[in-house]
Amino acid sequence: MTTVLKVHLADLTSQFFHDLSQKFDTSTEIEIRVSEKKQKQSLFSEAEFWQIISALDWSKTDIKDILAPAVKELADMNVVNIYLFADKLSEKLYQLDTKAHGTAYLENEETDYLSVDDFLYVRCAIIAEGKDYFERILKTPSELTTEQTFEPLLNLADDAYILKTGKPFDYHPTFNYETYSNKTAWQ
Repeated sequence: MTTVLKVHLADLTSQFFHDLSQKFDTSTEIEIRVSEKKQKQSLFSEAEFWQIISALDWSKTDIKDILAPAVKELADMNVVNIYLFADKLSEKLYQLDTKAHGTAYLENEETDYLSVDDFLYVRCAIIAEGKDYFERILKTPSELTTEQTFEPLLNLADDAYILKTGKPFDYHPTFNYETYSNKTAWQ
């Protein structure tokens, strides 16, 4: 059975969480949803997302060195922003998971076989190239190329969370970004 609690932000105190922990087993998961109707500002804006992406250091050759400035910048933010970054990344990967983009991928590969992993890593590279390139490819799938892949982008939020908290990042983002997950876009 699922229990739903509606609580005002002002009532989320340490005492509230202490009382809640007394009523449930420690393995119980809690999901927090934020209603957007009275939000003062975006929790994590598009500009902040692309700022993190633009911090990737392409002058380096080692993957960790390429990611390091973006990981640090994200880790310097509030923990909630790491979760929100992961959500925005998942959304953008999901948006690129379409039949049109898959077809463009296959045309570049000159094959009838779509590698679900390689297609995901190409979508990561599209995002890693930055906002302008992402928006161009989103609107014009035929311009997609398969020359670059960037699987390590999938670890950016994990690495930032570990750097900030010293703990592993155990989070499933809002959108399933695995290839063929955007079922409507593949019809």
